Amino acid sequence: MSDSQPQGQQTLETDHRATRKAVTAAAIGNATEWYDFGVYSYLAVTIGLVFYPSQSGGVQLIATFTTFAAAFLVRPLGGLFFGPLGDRVGRKRVLAVTMLLMAVSTFSIGLIPSAATIGVTAPVLLLVARMLQGFSTGGEYGGATTFIAEYAPDRRRGFLTSWLEFGTVSGYVGGATIVTVMTLALGSEGMLAWGWRVPFMLALPLGAIGLYLRVKLEETPVFDQNTDGFAKDAEGVRRKGQLRETVLGQWRNILLCLGLVMVFNVNNYMVTAYMPTYMESELGYSSTLALVMTLAAMVLMLLAVTQFGRLSDRVGRRPVLLSGSIASIVLALPAFWLLQQASVWTVALGMVVLAVTLVHFSGAAPAALPAFFPTKVRYGALAISFNVSVALFGGTTPLIAESLVQSTGNLYSPAWLLMIAGVVGLVVVWHMRESANRPLPGAPAMEASYRSTQREGSRPPYPRRSRDSGGFVPPSNVRRLPSGS
Repeated sequence: MSDSQPQGQQTLETDHRATRKAVTAAAIGNATEWYDFGVYSYLAVTIGLVFYPSQSGGVQLIATFTTFAAAFLVRPLGGLFFGPLGDRVGRKRVLAVTMLLMAVSTFSIGLIPSAATIGVTAPVLLLVARMLQGFSTGGEYGGATTFIAEYAPDRRRGFLTSWLEFGTVSGYVGGATIVTVMTLALGSEGMLAWGWRVPFMLALPLGAIGLYLRVKLEETPVFDQNTDGFAKDAEGVRRKGQLRETVLGQWRNILLCLGLVMVFNVNNYMVTAYMPTYMESELGYSSTLALVMTLAAMVLMLLAVTQFGRLSDRVGRRPVLLSGSIASIVLALPAFWLLQQASVWTVALGMVVLAVTLVHFSGAAPAALPAFFPTKVRYGALAISFNVSVALFGGTTPLIAESLVQSTGNLYSPAWLLMIAGVVGLVVVWHMRESANRPLPGAPAMEASYRSTQREGSRPPYPRRSRDSGGFVPPSNVRRLPSGS
């Protein structure tokens, strides 16, 4: 890539401790976001009864998932607001704000009275809270991915950014586990009466921890050293034309990003958001079996996602994404056939197939997405394209899947979405450039210090001696090395 490293810029060196703190803070924010998704998905039937009690079961689910999807329709507005702002004032400040908004809006859902108490005002308040979540989330994933990617050494970017998805799955598993345990302890009546509120309220302390960690972080070294961006100069003046350069100047990469996010998120929301409802309402399995099977698939992903990120560092992002796209096309129908065989083992195997397909994207996409865009517009372009794609194809996946089943009566119809997304994935991988082991566009090369690598107990992948001095490279948080190092 000709624009991968601007001429004259120095190589940056980051310390393992600073990088680990950045990864942890970003991952906790994503965990808070997906904690809410796990809770909402596992409580979809209960939420339908609380906020839409006068409707039939099928209509309740459609209404619940419509409210779920509404939050995603607001996400592009959040991306349009927070993304360019992150390219002007810095990644750290914006991520602190999105963390706070996300935690407060999730907590507020647990405070909303039921429709039996305040009537139609209840679903309206639920919609408002979900839209506030969507607005804050619009700046979350693009910023968190950018933040980790700009801290990570080039040769370990796949592994380190995959921890963002580890946070995603952890948050989902945490939310789902709490709902499952409370359902077993309180029963359906207890959850309907008051128990459903508790998981939403627990988002507040989780968000407080994430906010504290983010406030304590330093800005990314890539953003700090960038002199071609839209941050204000010493006189308080910033360069004009940011939105034009963010959108029109990056239109080709935005299209590729849209496609990659589509295949990623259709697989993602099919497994995480729709499967519990599909198995319970359409296949007639018990709510406990549906919840436990989905949770087991998430635990499997939790164990595998960072290994797929590491694999993308070794073989490249494109091969991992390619195999995931092929699996989405070839294995979707067999997976849904297994789910319908009414055996615990076949249901478990079907969920494993869907989870393994998804983990290809969870492991490789977080490193691939920031590499589409240069530093000066990375946050904005990624936030806008990511959230437009999620709004159109990701958050609507449960709604479209359930609508297809309701309208066609075909229990295999959700598999069609996975197959179409897989085809889009093939097209994107064919046209995208390989980004593994290369600097981010518009950024200098990023290396890990020798001593920090030594602390991890492995041989450093970079030269042990500084070429200009001949001595060992000293450890530091962020260090500029001479050009050509």
